[in-house]
Amino acid sequence: MTWSEMSPLLWEATGQTAVMVGWSTLFTVLFGLPLGVCLAGTDRGGLFPAPVVWRVLGLVVNVGRSLPFIVLMIAVIPVTRVLTGTTIGTAAAVVPLTIGAVPFFARLVETALREVGRDVVQAAEAMGADRVTIVTRVLLPEALPGLVAGLTVTVVTLISYSAMAGVIGGGGLGDLAVRYGYQRFETTLMVVTVVVLVVVVQLAQTVGDAVARRLSHR
Repeated sequence: MTWSEMSPLLWEATGQTAVMVGWSTLFTVLFGLPLGVCLAGTDRGGLFPAPVVWRVLGLVVNVGRSLPFIVLMIAVIPVTRVLTGTTIGTAAAVVPLTIGAVPFFARLVETALREVGRDVVQAAEAMGADRVTIVTRVLLPEALPGLVAGLTVTVVTLISYSAMAGVIGGGGLGDLAVRYGYQRFETTLMVVTVVVLVVVVQLAQTVGDAVARRLSHR
């Protein structure tokens, strides 16, 4: 296969991967950030301790993190059909990607919030700030470098997960490598696809690290 033949396939697959990772990252933050805040807040010594809630949330998160993504992707097919009306395609792949990444990101959020000094929270409490204010004006801004670092790890993980989306016809670079590299013995295209995946991951990690460093020195 020549470069002129490979190029359109690579562009299309890269675009599909970008769409899958972009939307699933957005939904992961929307659901994972509040879940991580609840995990940190309901723990013993948190802002609103509730041991039973913390245990239930922790169990749910641990179950979600322990499932291999390939198994999760197949197990949530009924949910995917309800939410998107289909079980194949890029839109359908966003559902299992999000479900797989939310527990992962929530734990990273919890870890980042725990690293905020207790004295900072106590100072806010002494000034009469309520819990919502402490979370939104103190904890999240103070933990921002850690949150960005956690989000970077999550994005890299989502890129890795998206490579398996071909199982449900989600397309993307992983699907391209399997269909052409493995099933049609187009070794050159498979190698180029792997290189593109590595470059995309390196770019995401480099940008995330740079943003986290900049925020930590603000």
